[in-house]
Amino acid sequence: VDVKAPGDLIYIVGGTFKELGGSEYYRMNGALGRTVPKVRMNQAKKIFDAVTEAIDSGLVRACHDLSEGGLAVSAAEMAFAGGYGILLDLGKVPSQRLNRDDFLLFSESNSRFLVEVSAEAKERFETIMRGRVFAEIGRVTKSPKLCVIGLAGEVVVDVSLDDLAANWKRTLSRRV
Repeated sequence: VDVKAPGDLIYIVGGTFKELGGSEYYRMNGALGRTVPKVRMNQAKKIFDAVTEAIDSGLVRACHDLSEGGLAVSAAEMAFAGGYGILLDLGKVPSQRLNRDDFLLFSESNSRFLVEVSAEAKERFETIMRGRVFAEIGRVTKSPKLCVIGLAGEVVVDVSLDDLAANWKRTLSRRV
């Protein structure tokens, strides 16, 4: 689940919808929401089959589902587990009319994955993904931080891996 090498590409596989109802993000902001994640069976099977084929073909260096906490949480966990940073561009995330950075970062839409692929495997990976919703949205960096470019082209997240890990551990200790 941890990122492996600076320069590797980061892809999102699966569509992002305004599905934050019941999410931790909404809870922290005092909202419940009515837009709970839906399982889209036809797309889900195609996505799972393609991701499995890419993994079995040795093209995937790391993979994390986005079901709990969304893109932001998955990217943070992959980064601090691997010790390398991640740079993401929300403008490249395939979504259904989402025009807010926070919705793109914390949507918990089902059947989505954050995938690390080497530059050498890019073409083969994209061939396997053809016909599915996916996009290259970033890369692994040497700098030990999570950096996210928002929809307006400005940095909306720029945090060190040490701070991410400390906050993640603090949140876990409150839940126990």
